[in-house]
This record gives sequence, structure tokens and C-alpha cells, in this order.
Amino acid sequence: MTRMIMHGCNGRMGHVIVDLVKEDADIEVVAGVDAFGESTYDFPVFKSLSEVDVAADVIVDFSNASAVDGLLDYCAEHNTPVVLCSTGLSKEQLDKVSETSKKVAVLKSANMSVGVNALLKVLKEVSPLFAAAGFDIEIVEKHHNQKLDAPSGTAIALADSINESLNNEYEYVYDRSERREKRPVKEIGISAVRGGTIVGDHDVIFAGHDEVVTLSHRAYSRAIFGKGAIEAAKFLAGKGAGMYDMADVLA
Repeated sequence: MTRMIMHGCNGRMGHVIVDLVKEDADIEVVAGVDAFGESTYDFPVFKSLSEVDVAADVIVDFSNASAVDGLLDYCAEHNTPVVLCSTGLSKEQLDKVSETSKKVAVLKSANMSVGVNALLKVLKEVSPLFAAAGFDIEIVEKHHNQKLDAPSGTAIALADSINESLNNEYEYVYDRSERREKRPVKEIGISAVRGGTIVGDHDVIFAGHDEVVTLSHRAYSRAIFGKGAIEAAKFLAGKGAGMYDMADVLA
């Protein structure tokens, strides 16, 4: 039985994951952490990690960027592996993630779904073919109106997957409103849409002469991210220090 701490337990994803864990005989939530404190859960909820007095094998984090520094410090100090799902991290925080992984197991993924991670693999294979044929590359992502960061971490991960297969020669462009010039060949345009209750849509567009190929992923429920996070937690528990991702879980 894997003992898990849910970091950000009162958030949308926190509730989803707690409910999913109840249906999994191989893992249990032994404590929650959330700045809003108490809840109706059947496990103790603490306002900060410094208050936690419950032993655990892994932490699953779906909080926000402002809480990540303290989380990483706690994991390094207590040698507790962490599945890090918060997005919108700064460069300094990403550097800290890398440093922390030298002391404890860290699994970081911009998106926990199986479908998105399969798409990342596909993009590495097909992007060089489209680029060589002169196709322009654009990414459009859509999320609910409560999402704080833009573009999404998944959109950046998709762009990175493409760019890595193209020798990192492409520049990311988020706004063309001030430009008055033709589109450069080696750029990836990334657009963000925010509205309603959209869970998460991502379109990767390869636009060529008289033809367009679009690779898409649609999330219809947050449960797909929760299921991935739970599988990642069970995978990471007991692992040695290092950086892991969903590709390791799915291998």
C-alpha cells in the first residue's frame, strides 16, 4: 500500500484525486495539505507541510507555483518523492526542481494524461517530416476561465517536443500584434484561449501549401489527469533520487 500526501487537497484536482484513490486498493491518502485548512476528508488536513506529522511514501502536488519552493524544500529534507503537477513555474523554480532531483525522486510532467504523453512521442517523429516539407507550426490551447497561467504547461511541452526534434532551431512566439512582417519560417506560434469550463484542448497545426494537418487532444474530464497522477505516485514511491516523467511511468 502506497501512502500518499495530497498537496493542494482542497483544489479541483485535489478533490478528483482523493475520490479516485478511494477506488484504488494499492494506494491511500494519509494526509492533505492546503492553505485553506480543514475539510470533510477522512484524513487529517494541514495548512502547511511544516505541520505534517504523518509518514508518507510520496507526495502528489496539484497546488500552485507559489507553494512549490516550500514543497521542494520539504521533500529534500524528508527524503519524500514528489509528483510535481503545478504549472507556471519560473526559471528559478525549474532550476530548483532540477537541484532537488539530485537529492530525492521528482516526477514532473506538464500533463499527466496518457493521451498527451503519447502525442508528445508522435510529435517527435512527425515534426521533422513536416518541417522539411515547409509546413508552418502553430499550437492553440484552450482552458477554463479560472486557469492562472498562459500558455499552458502542456502547450509549452508540445512545443518543446517539436523543437527538440528540430535541433531547437525554432523560436516561440506568443503575440504578433506589434509585428508588421511575414511569418518567419522557424517559429512556433502559441495561442491561449480562456473561457467557460473547458477542461483542456490542445491543437498542433502543421500548415502547408494548400493543406493542413492538425493533431489534437481533448480532455473531457479532469479524471484523466488524476488517474495519471495516481499511477505516477505508485511508480515513484521507493525510487531513488532523479528526474522522472510520465514516459517512465508508461514505459
